[in-house]
Amino acid sequence: MSLSWIYVLVASVFEISWAVGLKYSAGFTNVRASIFTIITMILSFVFLAMGVKNIPIGTAYAVWTGIGAVGVALYGILIFNEPKELLRIAFIFIIVVGIIGLKLTSKT
Repeated sequence: MSLSWIYVLVASVFEISWAVGLKYSAGFTNVRASIFTIITMILSFVFLAMGVKNIPIGTAYAVWTGIGAVGVALYGILIFNEPKELLRIAFIFIIVVGIIGLKLTSKT
C-alpha cells in the first residue's frame, strides 16, 4: 500500500472522528467537543490533500467519504443504539464493497 493510500486512510479516521464529534458538540454548544470536531475536520482535509497528490481525486474522495460513512454508521449502531435492521446493514456492506472495488481498480 502506498503512502498516499495511508494518508487517505488516516484522513478517513479523522473524517469519522469529526462526524461523531458533531454529535457530541451539541450544535457547537459543547466547547471541548466543538474544538475536537474542528481540529479533526482540519486534519481530515490535510491528510486527504496529501493523499490526492498521487491518487485520482474521484477515487480518493469516494474512499474517504465511504469509509467515513461506514465508520459513522457503525459507531451510531454500536454506541448510539441506532437501528440495526438487516437492510441497513446490507447497504452499509454495499458501501464497503464499493470502497474495496475502488481500491482494487486503482493504479496507485
